[in-house]
Amino acid sequence: MLAYLPRPPTNTSRYGTFPQKPEVPAAPVLLADDSQQQAAVDAAERRALVPNDFSPPCGTDVPSELALLRSRVDSEAIAPTRRSPSVSISASDLPKHRRMSHHDPQPAPRDVTSRWYPRHTCSVPSIPSPAQSKTPTRSIVSIPATERLQTRRCKLIEDERLLGLASKQQRQRYVTKVGKCQVNLGNIQEKKRFLSDIFTTIVDLKYRWFLFVFMMCYIVTWVVFGTIYFFDAWIRGDINHIGDPEWKACIENVDDFISALLFSVESQRTIGYGSRIVTANCAEGVILLMAQSIIGSMIDALMVGCMFVKISRPKKRAQTLIFSKNCVISHRDGKLCLMFRIGDLRESHMVDAKIRAKLIKSRQTKEGEFIPLEQSELNLGYDTGEDRLFLVEPQIICHIIDQRSPFWDMSAESLKREQFEIIIIFEGIVEATGMTCQARTSYTEDEILWGYRFEPCMSLEKGAFRVDYSRFELTFEVQTPAASAKAMQELAERERRDRSTPGPCWEPLPAPCGP
Repeated sequence: MLAYLPRPPTNTSRYGTFPQKPEVPAAPVLLADDSQQQAAVDAAERRALVPNDFSPPCGTDVPSELALLRSRVDSEAIAPTRRSPSVSISASDLPKHRRMSHHDPQPAPRDVTSRWYPRHTCSVPSIPSPAQSKTPTRSIVSIPATERLQTRRCKLIEDERLLGLASKQQRQRYVTKVGKCQVNLGNIQEKKRFLSDIFTTIVDLKYRWFLFVFMMCYIVTWVVFGTIYFFDAWIRGDINHIGDPEWKACIENVDDFISALLFSVESQRTIGYGSRIVTANCAEGVILLMAQSIIGSMIDALMVGCMFVKISRPKKRAQTLIFSKNCVISHRDGKLCLMFRIGDLRESHMVDAKIRAKLIKSRQTKEGEFIPLEQSELNLGYDTGEDRLFLVEPQIICHIIDQRSPFWDMSAESLKREQFEIIIIFEGIVEATGMTCQARTSYTEDEILWGYRFEPCMSLEKGAFRVDYSRFELTFEVQTPAASAKAMQELAERERRDRSTPGPCWEPLPAPCGP
């Protein structure tokens, strides 16, 4: 009979698939046992709580899990004596703000346009499970603690990486990789010294300013002498006697400023169209013509010379002299050496080429004086002549780290904590022009590779050697101790001293007397 009892009606309001809190049905009159009646009431309460906790999706289809759960709750209400329900839902597992009972008052109806659930409830039903946390379900998506910690850890790592990149970017180089010195000169009081060497000043100008000076030199002289010619014609009255055959003009056919300017351009550039000429009626016209011719020749010599020197400067020749991006430190002939590579991309070679290196590092003296950017020399074979190069193929330049080297007591670990810069200066005579060319580059401490060596880039072909510049920057790792050259030498001397020291002499014991 209990199986055919009607279920309590579900109060579905105008809110669609989101049911209201149903009324708890009264206990059936056919139930005689109080325990069975109490079990039925509990099952009804659980069934009343299920629709409020489960949020069906926004579609019309109801999930199968929800239907299965409702059927199991109904079967539990029908057979209250069954003690092992399929789904265990307790009131403590449900959100506190969602718990309802038959003692709670009926909630007041809300407006149709009001939002009952957040947007995520329309896509994913919040079905509680034993694997989930027993914290109350809230209206917003809660992020797990492990995910929050992972996000925070990733953010800290990203901030540390950005801080490291910022510190690298804040490092100011003394000389750039292309050889430009990063030193700005300011507060120069005696700027007239630059005018004493006007030729070098003009050549050192940038091209836009050089072309501006080049054009203004000619335009200014043309306008100045054109104004003087017009002023002379105006004072003599030549302008007032235009077309008078009896008037003896100083400069013929100069009647306004434009005609005087054209006469100035024709005279200085020796064009001479023949319509405007200086006559012998005035001496000042002849003097002005002579002065303009001399000044024009001086301007031609200066500007053409500056243009030729600026175009043929050997600084552009340095663009075809390349250096390796990194220095390497490894052993060569049993000695710890600092090495880098240099090459020439042109077939015309550099004559009398030599190379040298400078170490730029700030230090403090024993007396407490701070010396910023102190320059010290690095020996690249000056005493043996290895600093003079015959640069027809890429050369590996070597600096032996010995007692005179500033890297004598520097290890691989201390190299990371140092802050210095190595300036490489290459000088030679350009074979085509005979002018001296200088190429520069620099290496900081983070551009030095400890325990590496350059790969060969030359091969033998038919009748000649071939240089593969695609392998110019390649390096490979070799076995190199991380200790400094000083520590390795002290260790070698200690081992040699131990080998040379004789061991203790043991005398044989006398034979025992008697049997």
